[in-house]
Amino acid sequence: MAFNVALDGPSGAGKSTIARAAAARCGMVYIDTGALYRAIGVAAMRAGIIKGEKSTDRPGEEQAAVESAVAKLLPGIVLSIAYIGTEQHVFLNGEDVSEPIRTPPASLAASDVAAQKAVRAYLLDTQRNLAAANDSILDGRDIGTVILPQAQVKIFLTAAPEARAERRRLQLQRKGIEEPFEKVLAEVILRDKQDETQTQIAADAILLDTSALTLEESIQAVVSLIESKKP
Repeated sequence: MAFNVALDGPSGAGKSTIARAAAARCGMVYIDTGALYRAIGVAAMRAGIIKGEKSTDRPGEEQAAVESAVAKLLPGIVLSIAYIGTEQHVFLNGEDVSEPIRTPPASLAASDVAAQKAVRAYLLDTQRNLAAANDSILDGRDIGTVILPQAQVKIFLTAAPEARAERRRLQLQRKGIEEPFEKVLAEVILRDKQDETQTQIAADAILLDTSALTLEESIQAVVSLIESKKP
């Protein structure tokens, strides 16, 4: 039986960076589930169904039409994951979209489609099958409550919005994208609002607030929690 770690938390909490590093140190596979939602968000943007903009508040009929259009798009989407070196790459219908899915519009599009039942149902088996095949760490917003309720370790990783926004700003800066802190903070707060129905804390999850921790301290805290449970 595979040994699985569910790492949940809000956008910008550092889940992906910490999960990737912890998996490497613990000899496990890192599965970035958020990347799958981002890929579907990109597909929906390319199809002209959603725009990846800040405001996703729509009248009921318009929202229903958007969800119907996304649901019709899903059968034509083929997602796959491959590891190039130690990096996970996501492929959308054979195209490596590992870079396009990391843009701010793709982030907002991911939150938009992630709230849709058809999308969540579409990706449920994909995520569970990946976890069943490997000792792995999965990160997302409902891993410990919906995707892998049987995970041997459940961690809810969080941080204050201001801390998450600054980390995101620096991440974008390293990619050559300069964004004002106030703009990034507004996007973090918006994503929190969009994700509030998906971001869940399992009853048996360990809460880890990294607001005052360095990246290395955060990684080591997660590694220690995993090693304390791993056979």
